[in-house]
Amino acid sequence: MDIRLIGGPNLIELIENRYGKSRVRLVKVTRHNGHHDLYEWTVEVLLEGDFDSAHRVGDNSNLLPTDTMKNTVYSLARSSSATSIEKFAGELASFLLERNSQVSAVLVKVESVLWKRLTVDGQPHPDSFLRGSNERQVTRLRLERSRDCTINSGFEELVVMKTAKSGFEGYIKDSLTTLKETNDRLFGTAVSADWNYIEAVTCGTDIDFKALHHDVRETMLKAFADHESLSVQHTLFAMAEAALNGFDAIEEIHMVMPNKHCLLVDLSRFGQDNPNEIFVPTDEPHGTIEARLRRE
Repeated sequence: MDIRLIGGPNLIELIENRYGKSRVRLVKVTRHNGHHDLYEWTVEVLLEGDFDSAHRVGDNSNLLPTDTMKNTVYSLARSSSATSIEKFAGELASFLLERNSQVSAVLVKVESVLWKRLTVDGQPHPDSFLRGSNERQVTRLRLERSRDCTINSGFEELVVMKTAKSGFEGYIKDSLTTLKETNDRLFGTAVSADWNYIEAVTCGTDIDFKALHHDVRETMLKAFADHESLSVQHTLFAMAEAALNGFDAIEEIHMVMPNKHCLLVDLSRFGQDNPNEIFVPTDEPHGTIEARLRRE
């Protein structure tokens, strides 16, 4: 059957497009009298706007080169006093909007890795640092020409484990089920969580995002540690509930918690018991538990 169009080509509409620069890596040292502060950020900038002619006829007159966006990140970092990724993302988005009338919205994503001050002789060292875990702080900011601003922040790959107060019982069992019930297991996961700030929390507000992020994270970690977990779903809900009930600035939270299994080793063939002490960690396959929650 011939399914080719009859009557010539149709007019094609460009429904949505954006472009920008990704993986712009930045280390910034702020030198104070007596101590230094260290930041390591990875930045992505995406522009939306009037780029129809570039797609249709190759007219680049409305395109800001992505190399210029990269240079803008470094130049603005030099003059910025921002200590949070949210504030820097807002400054960068505003800067690009002000200089580019063809742009209708700027999307900025910033990831921050964790550097902690070294402790030497029991005291924080002023200019030496230790790289933390693989955890990353992340923010995604969208600023429109109308000045409407949305901010989504959170963290990724926060690896935690509890060795008590965790079990899994009462689940469906069929002919293919081999998993044994337990009320005492290791519970390991790499938490990724992101939350939307309420409309009142925008780019121009004077909010200490760094402190707020820290407090949300600590609240969720406390919930993880204290919770009597009957499943990963059960603990995920408890962590999200604690964040939503603890902070009015958050209106919605999304979480992903893979179940990083630690399997009990059978030592009976060696004539030994194993009272939940010797395990083999496995990365894959792993369970994946995901949910989005908001206040009713």
